[in-house]
Amino acid sequence: MRSLIQKWNSLSLVVRILCGIVVGIILAVAVPELTWLSMLGTLFISALKAVAPILVFVLVINALASHRSGKKTNMKTIIMLYVVGTFVAGFVGVLTAKLFPITLSLKPSETELTPPSGIGEVFEKLLTNIFANPVEALMSANYIGILAWAIILGFALKASSDTTKTVLSNLSDGITKVVQWIIALAPFGIIGIMYDAIVTSGFGELKKYGSLIILLVGCMLFIALVINPLIVWIVARRNPYPLVLTSLKESGITAFFTRSSAANIPVNIKLCEKLGLDKNTYSVSIPLGATINMGGAAVTISVLTMVAAHTLNVEVDIPTAVILMVITTISAAGASGVTGGSLLLIPLACGLLGIPNDIAMQVVGVGLIIGVVQDSCETALNSSSDIVFTAAAQYADELKNKK
Repeated sequence: MRSLIQKWNSLSLVVRILCGIVVGIILAVAVPELTWLSMLGTLFISALKAVAPILVFVLVINALASHRSGKKTNMKTIIMLYVVGTFVAGFVGVLTAKLFPITLSLKPSETELTPPSGIGEVFEKLLTNIFANPVEALMSANYIGILAWAIILGFALKASSDTTKTVLSNLSDGITKVVQWIIALAPFGIIGIMYDAIVTSGFGELKKYGSLIILLVGCMLFIALVINPLIVWIVARRNPYPLVLTSLKESGITAFFTRSSAANIPVNIKLCEKLGLDKNTYSVSIPLGATINMGGAAVTISVLTMVAAHTLNVEVDIPTAVILMVITTISAAGASGVTGGSLLLIPLACGLLGIPNDIAMQVVGVGLIIGVVQDSCETALNSSSDIVFTAAAQYADELKNKK
């Protein structure tokens, strides 16, 4: 048994999730009367619901409290490009999901659905959630309140001692490790989710998952091949495609298989050196980009939030969509570095639309099923964009100096 467990753990998470999908489908077809298998999915989603609020809270506090100013570089331009790129990615996700609506078969919420009636109610809900009691926000999974208090505490703790910052860093690492343990159980949870989906809704649900993958990957390709080149051309006034295609080839492909922006940092630094970029800049911008430049995560969060809204017939008007894009940008920048980390921030965006946490976590479960493709493409876009924006900022600086 120990040998079998070791062999199972030696497989990549992608392979294990694929096994979970296949086993779930086979069991749904062969023994549809084993309804207790659905409990695996329920328990897995419950675990995600339990850990996600504290994960967001601790990660944001640690990120802000640990920030230190670097040397004089063109980092302001790079950070601006990171923010603009992530916001536009969220915009593309929201717009595309609105133009091509997809619905999923989700279990009814235990909480009464109260969608906002207009922009006034959205602002009222936003302000109410922001000023909620922090303990109550954590207990009720009020992600807007959690984010607000995390930002306040993060800035307040910037002046704290190195010992305090070390404690925060260790706490962040510990929560991240817990998330990794839960994600490691994803194959078993997915067996229950797939079993329940097919027994309840038939194979039509798989078709919806396929449509969702196409929508997500299509958005990411559009950003990588259209939006990012357009941004480079606007700021640097040069043909962007040699840079974009090189970044996708040498950074994106590696990131696609590692599924970790952090693990791809050495690859990106080597590519920056090959491109002749300023070391004082890329030594800061690449690690920073692996943390906050999350265009792919913005697409995932915005699209899946809109899918949840379509499923529940929640109308998203233009002003609410704009606020959703801003929340998506902030959420994506705080995405955890673990596989599927961006999915755990979907409830934050869903909370803006009045979508209950238990529904949002079911959408997270669907995200993990399609994550075999989605997460790889998301990481490839995130990591390659770090190179594109770092180089674009330097090219823009060189263009300015020539004038």
